[in-house]
Amino acid sequence: MPLLHKTILIEEIIVSIQAFKELLGKKPIIASGSIAMELSLRDKHDIPADIWNLKDPVTIESIYRDFVDAGATLLLTNTSKSNRLALDAFSLSDKVYEINRKAVWIARTAALRKALVAGVIGPTGHFFAPIGTLTNEEAHQVFAEQAMALLDSGADMIMLSSFIDIEELIIAIEAVRAVNPDIPIIALKSFPEDGTVLATSYPAEIAERLMKQNVMALGSNGIVGPQRMTDILRALSGSTLPLCILPDIAIPTLLEGRPRYNAEPDYVASVAIKLVRQGAAIIGADGGATVEHIKAIAKAVENIIPGSERVEPKPSKSIDIQPIESEEQTVFAQKIGKKFLTTVEVEIPRGLDMKSVLEAASFLKEHGIDAVNVFDGARARVRISPVSASQLITSQTGMECITHMACRDRNMVGLQSDLIGAYTLGVKNILAVTGDPTTIGDYPFATSVYDVDSIGLCRALNRMNQGLDLIGNALGRATQFTIACAVNPCADDLNVEIERLRKKVEEGASIAFTQPVFDMETLLPFLDRIKDLDISIMLGIIPLRSARHADFLHYEVPGMIVPQWVREAMQQAGKDAGDIGLNIAIDFLKQAKEHVQGVYIMPPAKRYDMAIDMCKRSGIL
Repeated sequence: MPLLHKTILIEEIIVSIQAFKELLGKKPIIASGSIAMELSLRDKHDIPADIWNLKDPVTIESIYRDFVDAGATLLLTNTSKSNRLALDAFSLSDKVYEINRKAVWIARTAALRKALVAGVIGPTGHFFAPIGTLTNEEAHQVFAEQAMALLDSGADMIMLSSFIDIEELIIAIEAVRAVNPDIPIIALKSFPEDGTVLATSYPAEIAERLMKQNVMALGSNGIVGPQRMTDILRALSGSTLPLCILPDIAIPTLLEGRPRYNAEPDYVASVAIKLVRQGAAIIGADGGATVEHIKAIAKAVENIIPGSERVEPKPSKSIDIQPIESEEQTVFAQKIGKKFLTTVEVEIPRGLDMKSVLEAASFLKEHGIDAVNVFDGARARVRISPVSASQLITSQTGMECITHMACRDRNMVGLQSDLIGAYTLGVKNILAVTGDPTTIGDYPFATSVYDVDSIGLCRALNRMNQGLDLIGNALGRATQFTIACAVNPCADDLNVEIERLRKKVEEGASIAFTQPVFDMETLLPFLDRIKDLDISIMLGIIPLRSARHADFLHYEVPGMIVPQWVREAMQQAGKDAGDIGLNIAIDFLKQAKEHVQGVYIMPPAKRYDMAIDMCKRSGIL
């Protein structure tokens, strides 16, 4: 694909893009700063910065001119969030080409042969499956669409900026290469402010992967301030490619919902000197960087040769992510496939008094039940956290717990933090559930998070069992979670339900707890459909206590099917309905126990004695 614009002015000499490459490492290239911050200073902050390319191109051009006058020799287009998926949040997904093309034209007009233009592409802002729904193929197409618009308009190079996920960054590189195999690419990975991660081999591995992608330069931008960026630069300094380093000017605070930075230009420039001396060939600043910050940086580094005081990367720490030898799987996990397992759901009260729960757990343990199920905010009502409840139950009664963990109330960060906390407390049997929406609970206006669903939670647990978090950061050692999941043999669309179960198994689930089932006519076809899956089944059973109970479950609980013959039997039973409901459950369990690996009993109204009666009369205990 032809490029329409390939010249800049460095030291008053017009040079080509090839000369620009040759200049890297000999003289600092100064990147422009934050368009968003400059717009904010002009009271233009009510919409994302990228949209101002269309809304007010005159102001955008004036900002670029100010950056050029300040010494910027590489203008970064105002397009980091101008991909189809990001723009869809503002109903502008049909404006991808227009916004990106306009951004390049504005930058080229301002450059006036004094700067080159890098078309900026940022991450999609969406999670990949199974955490989210984004596929590799869709991401590739999204990046290719944006790259085509930027290159059609004459961008001299592409900068892939602010990528957290290295896999997404590689997809972006491949997409740009598909549009134009020869276009220069600068690939930037953003690292968290985490000294532990930087001290491992992880940054060096990132640099090695990017070097294999034949990019023009690699490096890091955003998230961290200048001082922390010196650590990142050192971690990447084993790279044989030029380094591009664009820190935020500081870690911002939020004031009325907008970031507020307090780093003065002289401070940022003083650290930029160190960054260039230690190897930054392309230098600038990202979040919060005004024209004044770029001016100070340009002046401070103008006579410094990049890498003149280059430091060797620190030896990386070897982190053993294997489980500690003394740690074993839970007793419950060790029994899977070796005995018929029994679990009973205990009712968690709304208040602070856990006496009834502890008494129930003790009672069930005394009678040989293997574990109790501790639900997580069922029906979106406020109760003690399942992790706290499980730790309390196990520590005071010795009973193992199957701890339900819902995705509704926690974002991806909180969810993983809670899992690490659970493991530290000895809570290791986790049943991943998506969770009931808040609209059906006591706080219908509360926010339902759902960063991930139950499949994504299985992925998080599986990654932790490999010693990693969801984006590949080392945890220090591997966990040994027992990964359980839920499945509904009565689902309206059984094909979808089984496909989701398949994905959960692929993500590490070893045992599935079913929604309540009442007869073999439902169970056997379901089991036949999943016979190729390597997963143990805990059969969910509810002993019905009345006809009203049966009707409520059937008509008012989503996903629950109580067969007509069962409802009719409960209606005809009259005052003996409780006994009939228990007998139906026992007869079903007698037939089903040869086909499943365990039973998950949900007794009504704290009738834990019914669970023991069921197990004894069906020959399980």
